[in-house]
Amino acid sequence: MNVPLWLWLVTIGGLVAVILADLFLVDHEPHAVTVREATRWVLFYVALAVAFGIGLWFFAGYITEYSLSVDNLFVFVIIMAAFKVPAEHQHRVLLVGIMIALVMRGAFIAVGAAAIHAFSWVFYLFAAVLIVTAVNLARQGTEHDEEFKENAALRYMRRVLPVTPAFHGARSFVKVDGRRMVTPMLIVMFAIGSTDLLFALDSIPAIFGLTQEPFLVFTANAFALMGLRQLYFLLGSLLTKLVYLSYGLSVILGFIGVKLVLEALHENSLPFLNDGQPVPVPTVGIAASLTVIVGVLAITTVASLLKSRRDVRRDTAAAERHAAAAAEHTEAPALTPGCGTPQVRHVPAPGRPDPSRA
Repeated sequence: MNVPLWLWLVTIGGLVAVILADLFLVDHEPHAVTVREATRWVLFYVALAVAFGIGLWFFAGYITEYSLSVDNLFVFVIIMAAFKVPAEHQHRVLLVGIMIALVMRGAFIAVGAAAIHAFSWVFYLFAAVLIVTAVNLARQGTEHDEEFKENAALRYMRRVLPVTPAFHGARSFVKVDGRRMVTPMLIVMFAIGSTDLLFALDSIPAIFGLTQEPFLVFTANAFALMGLRQLYFLLGSLLTKLVYLSYGLSVILGFIGVKLVLEALHENSLPFLNDGQPVPVPTVGIAASLTVIVGVLAITTVASLLKSRRDVRRDTAAAERHAAAAAEHTEAPALTPGCGTPQVRHVPAPGRPDPSRA
């Protein structure tokens, strides 16, 4: 695929325009994003990606990036809670943090594309990264670490920059007693961006396993990240119901890892392998990849929601049984020791003798 420079410029310019419009429309009056508002924006970004993808076969990469990005949301929720970000400023934090991530991902994509072009063995490296990540996700299962640990870059920022103890609205820089300081707003934005870059270490090799065209890799990442912010507000508590998400992502990454190995063997040029000649192995086409990715995500989502529904019914039934047992215990009359029938004590009317003492 030969992408001219003007198409790169138009695409990046269009993305910047959409981001600025989003920033103006949503964040000019800081507020907590509602489910209805988040739904509208998610539908808008998905429709935008579909419109862009007409005529470009990038949907497999887009869906892969979007699904892998959902796993990021668990970490974003933990970061927001750890920094105690006010609800009305969470949209700005996500917007700026993801823009930082997109810039860093762009550099990562450029390096990856150059490495693939120069060294064919990079495919094997990417495949190894994906397979190891797939195994780790499968071991993780339904458990998610609920404690955020700051990475080295964040710890360095805290050492060299004076940080205020509290937020100052949406401001990233303030003056306190004449001293220029940064607020936790800047720190949490960088936390979102740098954490997302760590996730890119497996998502970028995954999409390179589907297409080696840098333009498609970049745009798939851009559209996935742009829609990720509103998905954060839309899903909310639903994230906890996607209990099998890690297993689904594990299968997808493992599948793409194997696909990368097959393609690397099919285009082999390593002198110590088959005398530097291509190895006649089957390869997986983009249509088959898209089918597998969508199918795995659909099965994972349905299975997760069914399990969550069963768990809710089980917990509700257990609570009802416990409540019934507690009520029965409370209403039961006291028994006289050694007797199988309740003791009924007669209380005489005031001023009259007790007949039991007669």
